Amino acid sequence: MNKSFKRIKISLTSLALLVFCISSLQAQQNTPEFKELRKSQQNFVDLGFGMFIHYNIPTYMDDDWPDPNASPEIFNPDDLDTDQWARAAKSAKMTYGVLTTKHHSGFCIWDTKTTDYNVMNSPYKKDIVKQYVDSFRKEGLNVSLYYSILDTHHEIRPGKITPDKIQMIKDQITELLTNYGKVDALIIDGWDAPWSRISYDDVPFEDIYRLVKSLQPECLLLDLNAAKYPSEALFYTDIKSYEQGAGQKISKEYNKLPAVSMLPIQETWFWKPRFPTQDLRDPEDLVNNNIIPFNNAYCNFLLNVAPNRHGKIDNNALITLEKIGNIWKPDNSKIVSLPDYDAPIISSNLAKNKPTKSSWSDQMWLMDFANDDDFQTSWISYRSVEKPWWEVEFEKEQAFDAIVITESNENVHDYTIEYMVNNKWVKLLDGNILDKVKIHRFPQVWGNKVRIKFNGFNSPPRIAEVGIYNERNRN
Repeated sequence: MNKSFKRIKISLTSLALLVFCISSLQAQQNTPEFKELRKSQQNFVDLGFGMFIHYNIPTYMDDDWPDPNASPEIFNPDDLDTDQWARAAKSAKMTYGVLTTKHHSGFCIWDTKTTDYNVMNSPYKKDIVKQYVDSFRKEGLNVSLYYSILDTHHEIRPGKITPDKIQMIKDQITELLTNYGKVDALIIDGWDAPWSRISYDDVPFEDIYRLVKSLQPECLLLDLNAAKYPSEALFYTDIKSYEQGAGQKISKEYNKLPAVSMLPIQETWFWKPRFPTQDLRDPEDLVNNNIIPFNNAYCNFLLNVAPNRHGKIDNNALITLEKIGNIWKPDNSKIVSLPDYDAPIISSNLAKNKPTKSSWSDQMWLMDFANDDDFQTSWISYRSVEKPWWEVEFEKEQAFDAIVITESNENVHDYTIEYMVNNKWVKLLDGNILDKVKIHRFPQVWGNKVRIKFNGFNSPPRIAEVGIYNERNRN
């Protein structure tokens, strides 16, 4: 093959890739899988207002993070009434509930076969998840569940992850999505958050995501990871989730993704002895500054109500919920349709912590800040460099079909992405996405290096993270 023919072949390949990338979002949105996902996301947002129920072994201790070796004997409600929970939710005009099936200390409140550390070995000896789903459905309410990956009792924590523990997670999720009927959403906590430090590689996210979809295709997987990942894209979650008490604030003006914002009606998530006599959050504020504006911004509002040690909701909380229901007048005829957005990123980042090179960097903000798995740091190009570039190298040739460039601002407006194969650089695409998070999906290619050339920018590029993915669902 002569050199001219090689150049023509490479050019045609690059052109085909470019044409595909221009239409990739449209094509992606037309796939049956993404259409079904969007439908489920829209349905979840349309639910509008739900009850988060933090009820587990921390209820019977002083802390939300209790002793991981606390005896199941302390879990002993004498008047547990899930029907009361459901009636209370209905009184506030809520449409669904979420129950903490397992929190960070590892105690399971369903009849699990995976561990003895569960409600069936407590004095109560009844499956609370079963009671909850039955009660809420009897009131015409939808059902979702909460599950913590972090588990201090079973030592599912950094440095302690083993294949057996990953299998236990899968087995527990399988029980929850097999034995209790339709579940609208599984809210995952304690995974790739700064305070849990369990990465999506330690417990492979894509494996868990695909397990959930195989068991219940319409079930959304929500990971509470807004503390780490930027708000402009769905990184490792079907719904962007914001915990207000942890300082995670959704933009009511600029949010363009399906979202949920959550807040406890009481002081903390789990019940404390002082709660029955404490002032709770103001019903008018909850309606006017949370439910209504969030619902107008593609965001569902999830209000936590913590049952007491008897297993019932306190009277002051019941009164507050009823007041909310009297104040709020939901307009069911007003449906806020979700805008266009990319499918969630669910695969492992092949570029994470791999060797990098770049043009001249600004001071300490070197090239390896762009793939250090930390969106709070950035590679910054030196101000006098006219044609900056950044490059990452793999140990060997890798297959990949998606690249995500996340800026720390919205500054770059023209760039070129290349990859190296057989010691030759091949143009992958020319990009001009103006958003802070620039997502490109394309037919699978193989290469051992990826390089980004920054052609047009308003000030020196500041790249928070570059992600390179092989999304096996499309191959």
